[in-house]
Amino acid sequence: MKIGILTYHFADSYGALMQAYALRAWLRGQGHDAQFVNYHPAYVEGGGPFDAPWDLRKWKKNATILYMRLTALQRGLFGNRPYIESFEQFRKDHLGVSGPALETLEDVAGGDLPDVLVCGSDQIWNPSAQRGLDPVYFLQIPGAERCYRFSYAASFGRATLDPAFHAEAGELLSSLDGISVREQSGIDIVGSISGRIAVCVPDPTLLLGDFSGLLAHAAPGPSGHIFSYALRAGEPVAAICRQAASRLEAEVVSPFNPARRWPKIGKTIYPSPIDWLAGIDRSALVVSNSFHGIALSIILQRPFIAASLPGAKQGLSERIRNLLILAGLEDRLVTEYDEHRIDELIQTPINWLQTDQRLRAQRKDGEQFLQLQLAAALRTRPPEQEPAS
Repeated sequence: MKIGILTYHFADSYGALMQAYALRAWLRGQGHDAQFVNYHPAYVEGGGPFDAPWDLRKWKKNATILYMRLTALQRGLFGNRPYIESFEQFRKDHLGVSGPALETLEDVAGGDLPDVLVCGSDQIWNPSAQRGLDPVYFLQIPGAERCYRFSYAASFGRATLDPAFHAEAGELLSSLDGISVREQSGIDIVGSISGRIAVCVPDPTLLLGDFSGLLAHAAPGPSGHIFSYALRAGEPVAAICRQAASRLEAEVVSPFNPARRWPKIGKTIYPSPIDWLAGIDRSALVVSNSFHGIALSIILQRPFIAASLPGAKQGLSERIRNLLILAGLEDRLVTEYDEHRIDELIQTPINWLQTDQRLRAQRKDGEQFLQLQLAAALRTRPPEQEPAS
């Protein structure tokens, strides 16, 4: 079958690209023609158009849009060109993305829709300050009624959904034939706002579980380093890295983050998506507050310490907490810096055999959900028309 995937495949984000690669690779491994619907709305990274800038009630929303537009402009003018181009090359070589970007709902609806549409994974259901909820990421697209539509490991990005979006999200969910979410909290959100039953499935990276094909393309590089990957906040990642560097006598390296607003942690590097993956694979220790930073550490069986985001941002660490519970590694989540605890985690090996057994069970849940959805899609697929004689 022809399958169209809607996710943040266009983002210059290591985690977004890895989960996109993983879902497509799994579907293609089952014999399907899986391709990304090249939907790239301006609001996700570029901020999008201002909303009634004369209306003072919308100042916060428009301030967010202005900040995002200026950041995108600065990156385009002064960003590290080889670094930026490596993401685009990855999309071409390993995601199969081609053709012009589709910027609007109308652009997507005007295209040739496939037999099946899948939305997910990533935080596609997390309302943005500048746009709110996007119907495209719920597959509510004119003409898509003839497609079989389901979500795979879609995420709201946090443990609760703002009540202001309950009615809209409930209506948007009604168009889906099947619903799966990435976090247990997503089951409760879906049930409370729509009455629908959702199932929790593993992130596509955990579903695939094998990145040897990508690592085979990695450039030669050093090993034995501490790989620091921080998003949204520098602490307690920085403090953990300083201690780990002292204990392990290892260099700390940190992939460049254009959104960083804290002092740099260790040596800044500019890896391509594949070399980012190799940086985890060759490390002595990974320290991260990123879901995919931790997920890939587990898949590649690298020692890690997961750092929770501080203060009001702590709810965004729900995804990591859920992942670690599933893997039986919740003791490796640090909510605040504690020197004694960090020493214990550095010195305590991980039982990878036990972890792998737990992940196999989770992977099976994801495979079963996808197989059920694809079987249902085949049953409801209209018969192909005989060519005219």
